[in-house]
Parts: sequence; structure tokens; C-alpha cells
Amino acid sequence: RRWLRQHECVEKLNMHAILSASTGQEQLLTELLVTYAKVPVLIGELISVEIWKHKIFPVLCRLEDFKPRSTFPIYVVLHHEASIINLLETVFFYKEICESAEDSILDLIDYCHRKLTLLAGRSANGQTVTPAVLVPPQELQKQAETMEFEISLKALSVLRFITDQVESLPLSALTRMLNTHNLPCLLVELVEHCPWSCREAGKLKKFENGVWHVVPPEDEVKMTKLDGQVWLALLNLLLSPECQRKYRFDGFNKSQLLKLRAFLTDVLVDQLPNLVEMQRFLSHLAVTEPASPKKDLVLEQVPVIWDHVLKKNAGKWEAIAKHQVKRVFSPTEEELKLQACRWAQTYSLDMMEALAPDKPRCRVCGVEAAKRCSRCRNEWYCTR
Repeated sequence: RRWLRQHECVEKLNMHAILSASTGQEQLLTELLVTYAKVPVLIGELISVEIWKHKIFPVLCRLEDFKPRSTFPIYVVLHHEASIINLLETVFFYKEICESAEDSILDLIDYCHRKLTLLAGRSANGQTVTPAVLVPPQELQKQAETMEFEISLKALSVLRFITDQVESLPLSALTRMLNTHNLPCLLVELVEHCPWSCREAGKLKKFENGVWHVVPPEDEVKMTKLDGQVWLALLNLLLSPECQRKYRFDGFNKSQLLKLRAFLTDVLVDQLPNLVEMQRFLSHLAVTEPASPKKDLVLEQVPVIWDHVLKKNAGKWEAIAKHQVKRVFSPTEEELKLQACRWAQTYSLDMMEALAPDKPRCRVCGVEAAKRCSRCRNEWYCTR
């Protein structure tokens, strides 16, 4: 119950962040997250639920005697990761949020790397065939798979915001992105295979705003937000003087980076003019041999959250799963009804209005309004 209350709080924070961002008033939320040092807490929670998905969720799906009355409590845990990464995507635009992550930024970089690796490894069409009829464990697994794709796209945005702050990141964070994980080459893979677009029955489909949609022929060369995030991250990682000094431009890395030249068309550069600098950099790289980075003796920080959770619970995953089946995922009908009521309140229109930074205004005269249209539930009026 305590965890569910915490999840509700995260969900409300997430909604508040989205509503505030839509009106350009998210400064208050970011200040509170920094003041109360909640960014490392959110990152720790994000990685904990990721480990739960890898270690506990598969065990739950294999238990033959586990036939829950409702799979909703399990879905809530799966959704928890999506809520946190969505919140982080909204607030990580700000430099102070990135800096307030402190040492946990290394854990977040590792998290984003794992998600981008999943994206790069997806099948060519980015979609999988779904059986006609799904029983509960299969249905949950399908939902988890769909959610994993969307979470990975959010992680791409978070990583791009982190790369915006390369000048103020700890030295260990830069080394981890460039050399430990070789993120520039991983981003090249995403440019090449573009897992958020596919061709189906001769038509180009792209994934935007949570759905796959058919792209009209005239818009096929139009850059999507996700394309832009990849290119901006590459610009940050390759053109920063500090990054160029630390990155290993060996034969393999150089050949991978030079693949980008084929994608830097005039149409693409017109949409993102900063890519002119990328073209110049790649042209220079093609005809030169950059100096190898100096091999200094450096004491580096390493991420701790992932390893700590794994070591603490090593060999206990099945026992934890069975304990959670008994205590968490087998609620009584009364408990399910109570939780359903709490969720209905969390997602009610009144709650969303309460979280919104601005009071609703009358559609006619523009003053603050207290009465909502009973039909459409969208428009507001100051009188009947």
C-alpha cells in the first residue's frame, strides 16, 4: 500500500509536469525537485523497477499456480517505469535538474544505454506479430513489450538532454558515454536502422506521439522529433571540444561515424541547419587521422544502484516473486475496488484541473471560470 501511494504521487507529479510544460510554467516543479534532492531518488526508483521487470516479472509469468483475479496491480508496476521516465524527460531539459542528479547521473546514463541498445536491436519493422487471443500472462507480456519500446524512446530524449550539458557533467560521465558505452556509434546505428519508422504494404509508417501512423508521400523526408533527438545528441557528443579530446577516433569508430555522411542530405540540413557543422567535421575526419586520447591514470566513479540491487537480492528472485504473489498481486475484491476508486480519483478531470498551473478561463469573456460544460467537459464558463 505504501508503494502504491508513492506511485500515485509519481503519477500526479508526472501529470503536473506535463500540464506545467504545456503552459511554460514548469520552473516551480524543477526548483522543488532540486531543493528536496528528489532527482537521485527518482533515478533509483527507475532502475529498481527496471530490475523488477527483468528478474521478477518473468518468474510471475512462469508460475503455473498464479491465476490472479486481476492483472491490474502488475500492470501498475510495469507502468511505474513509464511514469518516471516521462517525468524525467519533461524536467531534464533544465541544466539544474541534470546537475542535481549528482553521482546518480552515471546510473541514468547506463539506463539510457541499455534502452538504446534495445532500440537498435529491434526487428527491421519495429513491430511484432500478436496472437489473435491472449491469455493474461501473454497479454501482460505484450503490454510490457509495447511499453518497453515507448520507454526506450523517452530514454533517447533524456540522453539527448544529458548531452546538452556536456560542459558541466562530471568527467566520469563523459568517459562513460564516449568510451565505456561508445554512444556515438550506437546513435549511428539508430540513424541507420531508425526503429521508429517502417514500411508496410508499400507505405511508410512512423511512430509519433504514442502511435504508428502512415506518412503521406510529401512528408516522407520530413524529420521527426525522434530523428532530431538523435542528430542533436550526435552534435553534442562529436563537436564539443572536450568530447573530441576524450573520444577514441580509431579505425572502427571512424568508419562508423563516416556512415553519417550518406544521411546528411540537403533536405535534412535545411530542416536542422546545425548539421552543416557536422558535415564539415565529417569531411575533415575523412582526410585526417585524429590524435589518440592521452592515456592518463584516472580514478573514475562507477554507477552503483544497479549493482547494489542485484548483489543485495542475488539468488532471492524466485522467493521475492512468490512473496509478492501472496502479499501484493493477489488482492481481495474489496482491495481491488478500493484501489480502483483511488485510481479514478487520480485520473479525474477535477484532479487534473487542480494540478494545472492556471485556473480555467471562460470561453466567452476570458475571466476565471468555475463552471464546466456538462456535455463536452472541455469548455468553461463564468455563468450558466
